[in-house]
Amino acid sequence: MTIPTIIARSGPELSGREVYEIWRIRDVVFAVEQQCDEPDVDGVDLADDCTHLWIADDNGIVQSYLRTYVADGVRKVGRVATLKEARGKGLSGALIREVLSRWGDQEIRIGAQAYLEDWYGAFGFVTSGPHYDEAGIDHIPMTRQAGAQSGV
Repeated sequence: MTIPTIIARSGPELSGREVYEIWRIRDVVFAVEQQCDEPDVDGVDLADDCTHLWIADDNGIVQSYLRTYVADGVRKVGRVATLKEARGKGLSGALIREVLSRWGDQEIRIGAQAYLEDWYGAFGFVTSGPHYDEAGIDHIPMTRQAGAQSGV
C-alpha cells in the first residue's frame, strides 16, 4: 500500500484555498451527509495551536481530514472526516497515526462518534466517560494516555 502524502498546516499558515477545501469536506460530511445541527465554525481553526492534517487527491481536493489543538492543557483531535468515495482506503487511519507520531507522548482526547469506539480503540484510545449527544449524533469521550501502544 502506498503511504499517502499528509499535509499539515497551523491555523495561521492556511491559504484561502486550503481553508475552502477544509470547510468543503467538513460541510459535505457533517452538514450534508450526517445532517449535523450545530455550526461547524467555532473559533478554533485559525488559532496558533490548531494543526490541520489532510490528504488530498492530485487536484488538491481534500479526501480525508482532521484537526488537532490544545485546550485546557490537553491535546484534542476532532473534525475527523473522509469523503464517502474515499472511505475504506485507510486515509483516516493514516491521519490518526500521524497525530500519534507527532504527539503520542502526550495525553490525547477525542469526542468520537460512538459507532467508531472500537476503531479508535485500535489506536490506544479508551472510553473515558458516558455517551453524549453532539450535533444530533451519539458521541463518546475517549482518551489515549501518553505513550499508549496501538494495535495498528
